[in-house]
Amino acid sequence: MQDIRGFPARLGALLLPGALLMALPQSAAATAQVKPDATVAGLERLTHRRVFFGHQSVGGNILDGVRGLPNAPGSKTPAIVEVKDANATIAPGTLAHALVGQNEQPETKLAHFEQLLDGGVAKQVDVALVKFCYIDFTASTDAKTLFEKYRATLAGLKSRHPGVTFVHVTAPLTTVQRGAKAWFNELRGRAVFGVGENVSREAFNALMRQTYGGKEPLFDLAALESSRPDGTRETYEVNGRAYPAMVPAYSDDGGHLNAQGQARVASALVTFLAALPESPAAAKAGP
Repeated sequence: MQDIRGFPARLGALLLPGALLMALPQSAAATAQVKPDATVAGLERLTHRRVFFGHQSVGGNILDGVRGLPNAPGSKTPAIVEVKDANATIAPGTLAHALVGQNEQPETKLAHFEQLLDGGVAKQVDVALVKFCYIDFTASTDAKTLFEKYRATLAGLKSRHPGVTFVHVTAPLTTVQRGAKAWFNELRGRAVFGVGENVSREAFNALMRQTYGGKEPLFDLAALESSRPDGTRETYEVNGRAYPAMVPAYSDDGGHLNAQGQARVASALVTFLAALPESPAAAKAGP
């Protein structure tokens, strides 16, 4: 764990309120390596479901990871299909997805996701999820206000579409700049990459876990990104508090998932989605 010094004055206003300060998530379900057999079984089970995933670039990384997952010879896998029209036909066994909204404008992602579901997608799917991107958070993001917009949007969707299982996803992280370059930037009064932004992301993610953890399906992407295969965590300190960061081995640019990161998250997501209980949407008529 590395202590990032010199930040108290700039980050004091960003630290999580006392009610939200909590231990970094250590859920075995969130951080453990998924066994290959479980992944193969998960892919097979998803061929009987219709899933809709709203995302941007990191979501694309995850889908690339799903495409690359190993499967047994002759076994089935879900089709990955991009949806651009809310009235598009979504067949059983489809992992449908769409690029929603604009990066750095997370509210537009919520609005677009809502528009697609209300426009016809919800009538055809069993499961739906939307994910923010790491770039949607800056050191000055009001995580509580953004979360309230997310909560209200999802509550409305759940009320209007009771046959859909909505999955909540924590916001992805980035690596944190280390070593001489980080020290030099701090010395010059420049922001150290990832420090303030990950504080904001963790504030949002703490609200996600506090609100939905153990109550509704929650896929903890941030916990996966900050955990190594052996369960150890990538963290740094601000004012004596530990915050998670992406494990450097999972990214080549500090934010997007590389092949190792894609495989880790994709196998966990497939297994997670496949383990969801059947919902009334499973009985919807085919196209």
